[in-house]
Amino acid sequence: MAGFGMADLATPQLLLFTRQGCCLCDGLEEKLAALVPAPAITRIDVDRDPALQARYGLEVPVLAVAKGSAEWQELPRVPPRLSGDGLAVWLHKNGFAGQQA
Repeated sequence: MAGFGMADLATPQLLLFTRQGCCLCDGLEEKLAALVPAPAITRIDVDRDPALQARYGLEVPVLAVAKGSAEWQELPRVPPRLSGDGLAVWLHKNGFAGQQA
C-alpha cells in the first residue's frame, strides 16, 4: 500500500480510515480533535485506494496507530458514545502512547 505522506513519525500519530459523507467518521474526528492535547491525526479516505476500499469496505471509521510510512496497527472499534476523558483513557489502554490518560 502506498505511503500516507507522513514525513515525521517521531510523534505518535493516529490514522483515521474514513470516507466522504460518513457521519460516524466526522464525529470520531471531532471527538479526537477535542482532546487536550489533541493527537496528531491523518485522515485517509479509503475510497481513494482500491486496496483500502477492499480491506475496509463500509466498515469505517477505523482508527489505527501509525508504525511507519505505510504500516499501522488497527485499534479495536471505538465505542460511538465515548468522548472526552473516556476516549483518552480508551486510547491509552489500546496502545496509543501519544495520549496521556
